[in-house]
Amino acid sequence: MPATSTRSRQKMVPDGRAVQRSLRGRTPILTIARLVLPGFYSMRSHFCGTVTEDLVGEGVTLCGWVHRRRDHGGVIFIDLRDRSGLVQVVYDPDAVEAFAAAEQVRSEYVLRVEGRVRERPAGTLNPEMPTGAIEVLGKSLEILNPARTPPFQLDEDDVGEETRLRYRYVDLRRPEMFDRITTRARITRAIREFLDGDGFIDIETPMLTRATPEGARDYLVPSRTHPGHFFALPQSPQLFKQLLMMSGFERYYQIVRCFRDEDLRADRQPEFTQLDVETSFLDIDGITGRMEALMRHVFDRVLGVALPDPFPRMTWDEAMERFGTDRPDLRNPLELVEVGDLVADTEFKVFSGPANDPGGRVAALRAPGAGGMARSAIDAYTRHVATYAAKGLAYIKVNDRAAGRDGLQSPIVKFLSDDALHGIMERTAARDGDLVFFGADSSKIVNDALGALRVKLGEDLGLVEDGWRILWVLGFPMFEWDPRERRYSALHHPFTSPDTNDAAAIESNPAALRSRAYDMVLNGSEIGGGSVRIHRRELQQAVFQVLGIGEEEARERFGFFLDALEYGCPPHGGIAFGLDRIAMLMTGSSSIRDVIAFPKTQTANDPLTGAPAPAAPRQLRELGIRLRGQGATLA
Repeated sequence: MPATSTRSRQKMVPDGRAVQRSLRGRTPILTIARLVLPGFYSMRSHFCGTVTEDLVGEGVTLCGWVHRRRDHGGVIFIDLRDRSGLVQVVYDPDAVEAFAAAEQVRSEYVLRVEGRVRERPAGTLNPEMPTGAIEVLGKSLEILNPARTPPFQLDEDDVGEETRLRYRYVDLRRPEMFDRITTRARITRAIREFLDGDGFIDIETPMLTRATPEGARDYLVPSRTHPGHFFALPQSPQLFKQLLMMSGFERYYQIVRCFRDEDLRADRQPEFTQLDVETSFLDIDGITGRMEALMRHVFDRVLGVALPDPFPRMTWDEAMERFGTDRPDLRNPLELVEVGDLVADTEFKVFSGPANDPGGRVAALRAPGAGGMARSAIDAYTRHVATYAAKGLAYIKVNDRAAGRDGLQSPIVKFLSDDALHGIMERTAARDGDLVFFGADSSKIVNDALGALRVKLGEDLGLVEDGWRILWVLGFPMFEWDPRERRYSALHHPFTSPDTNDAAAIESNPAALRSRAYDMVLNGSEIGGGSVRIHRRELQQAVFQVLGIGEEEARERFGFFLDALEYGCPPHGGIAFGLDRIAMLMTGSSSIRDVIAFPKTQTANDPLTGAPAPAAPRQLRELGIRLRGQGATLA
């Protein structure tokens, strides 16, 4: 299967062929056929998609939903659908009772039909359907359950997400949704196949635990038996998987539900699924090597795609300098170019100020062939970068590079020297007809703004290639400074190992430390992140000190974990993959909600069940919680 095949599966044509194509190769016919055994499924003899020319002349009994009903001059055609695909069932007036029943059916009725398989008449074959050479001449029809008119048709594209989620059981019948959910199942099957074969053990960890610092708000569960105390739903099994390494299991994995009470967007959910992996006695190369093999196995099994061996690697510093982000999409050829040294001496303070500030940056981004861009479009891009705190967006249009200053068009040209302009043109490799954008501010703002502009320009200019580009990003800073809180926070989490075993060095110069962390990035999305962990108590306490977690707080929150570090903790490390995000990318979906059977909306509610919902007063009393106005207090 070519690497671009997932894109072609996103939009299905509104007929039965879409259903068949979405299922072709997804669930092997032999596997389905084995399920239909005498005495096992008494209601049917075959699945719809398994009825082929081999059964011509034989009687079959089928069950499924009415995908479409057509009345052609006294002959009724029913496209019957189940999980395996479609088959055409024909009823003529000779079968009086069955024909009368067929006249009553409508879309999404649930039927049981009996009939004889025959070849389709010449000129009516459909070679694009696995069952397109045959049809079933119906002899009987039983309506197992009628259906109200669906809130939307299965081939309808323009359906609001709120409606889709409210009637999710109808939405999931659509062929593209069926394809996404079953592809996700194949992904998890391939993951288990590889890890089970590689010596990993599947071990469950608790859902009810205590809060840990994972970077987001916890969902809290009040305890009835311990009034005033709360469990926390896990943001990840971080501490437990490390404890499993201390317990000697050496290779652990789990496909686990995790929970974070945070603001949502297209690729986030309050509850999500994570592939969690941890190993002992492997260094960074050993861990990343096994995870590369895992991803190659999954892509080969599910999509027939061969990922590179080995994966490319890039340091965090290089990623930020070239792309403005630590999750670069390498399908996009645009890159940021540092030009601060070229403008440091200019009188144009917008450039020279950040260029001479140790925390500042001046970078350029060349947009090939965009020199004819209208001012209104440039203003739109200016508004786009403003959402990333950029104060503006300077630019130069390259009309005739050979003409020097006279061939460049921009309000800022007059402020820059000939040497600076020449250097910018050389360094960005600008050509006639190009447009060069600039960012000048703190390094964070420039990276955020131009990194986002790079993504949008790549899409708008049609520069993003098809296919799969995967890489590792390593060498992250250990800590980041929070100017509002005036303290350090862990860039990943506080159990990540620094690149030193000297506890004194951790506390003396935390800003200079790098972590032994690694992220796997696919097509601009971080699909997995992990690290080598701290396995010595003195190092863990030193990291806690930098994070402002004193000895008393550390003992109160992590005493059990700190004690475990002193009972023979092996060197260990691991990674967590976002299974929802991987499935989203592999199915060509635009949101992880499309690969989760029953997701929440962006406001973290469930239109299907009405969750979250008020609790009954009796339940609150049992938990010692008393409502007061719009809030709740402990009784």
